This record gives sequence, C-alpha cells and structure tokens, in this order.
Amino acid sequence: MISQTEENYLKALFILANENGETGVNELSKFLGIKMPTVTSMMKSLADKNLVRYITYKPVILTVTGKKEAASIIRKHRLTEMYLVEKMGFGWDEVHEIAEQVEHVKSNALFDKMDEALDFPKFDPHGAPIPDKNGKIDFPDQRKLSECKVGETIQLSGVIHSSDVFLKFLNSKNLKLGTILTVQLIEAFDGTRELSYDERTAEILSEIACEKLLVQNLKHI
Repeated sequence: MISQTEENYLKALFILANENGETGVNELSKFLGIKMPTVTSMMKSLADKNLVRYITYKPVILTVTGKKEAASIIRKHRLTEMYLVEKMGFGWDEVHEIAEQVEHVKSNALFDKMDEALDFPKFDPHGAPIPDKNGKIDFPDQRKLSECKVGETIQLSGVIHSSDVFLKFLNSKNLKLGTILTVQLIEAFDGTRELSYDERTAEILSEIACEKLLVQNLKHI
C-alpha cells in the first residue's frame, strides 16, 4: 500500500520530470518545500518499493510502476477539478485544495464514473492534460505567452503551476481558457506585454504572468 505522503512525492516527480524522465532531488525538495534529508530518505523508501530508481547524487527516475501510480494520482486530481467546475459550479480558482484531498481516494470506479459523467475530457479546468485509465497522457502543442512575438494571435490554452491568487488575478482580467489574444506590444526593458482580446484593446500583463500562461496557435485548435 502506498501512503498519501508517498503519493504526493510520486505526483511531484511526474510533474517535474524532464524530457529524459529525470528529476533532481534538490529540485524536488524546493518544489515540495521539504528539507533535503527528508526527501533523500523518501527516495530510498520509494526505491525499496520499486517505484523509483535512485542513486545518491544522481537524478531520480520513476519506474514503470511508479509512473503508472503517479499518472493515476494526477488523473484523479484533474478529473476531480473538472467535475467540481463542470458539474458543481466551482470556479477554477476554488478546486485545487479539494482535489488534493479527493485524489487519495482508492476507488478507481469513482473516478471512472466521473470521467464518464464528464464525457471523457482530455484536459482539466486549467488546461492540463488528463491521463487515461492506462496512464497514457497526451501533451498538446503549447508554448508560453512570453515566447510570442508582436502581431501574433493565439489562444489561451493552459496555466502553469497555477495558484489560487494567480487564477483570481486572471479572473480580474477576464482571461480564461479559449480567450483569443493578440500581442500588440512588448516592452524591451522588462518584457511586459500589451494585449488585445475581447473588447479590450490595451490590457497589460507582466512577463512573470506571461511565463505562467500557455497558448496554442489558432490552426492547432
């Protein structure tokens, strides 16, 4: 049996993994806000359960079993968020903490019913892909808004590591998934973007905000 704490580590490893499937222990420590000795001890414990491959001073890699477990946890979390928004009327800024609790429920049947009730969604309310029952996850062709150039017209498709505070900020700007944006100006000094969308012709977003927003080209949507 995998504990809730172990599940949280597996989920974090899955989210942080680079293209080679590796995650640095120091990076994991910072992401979770947990001291290095505690993280190292947990990696050894997860390795004993064949959930990760861990060698001291080397990056951590999820095993096939570990990756499947992590994908299952993420699936439960993102389906719960989608259900809360679509079926219960919660705002996208209100669902993370609830989903953090529900994701540890062991019944796969519950989440399969959620999936069916939602008509098998591919993405959660923040634009993150939802793994299927087999742990397969399809990543869309996205890039950061901060990478877009002046004159480009794109569609908002996701939010990176969204906090409730940031989502409330987006609400205040009337920015939501599906919003079509045009980059009107980029300040050379600090990367601030001037955007037009809806009926707004000059909305300003900092580079920090643009780094957290994912967009897709219109032809890919």
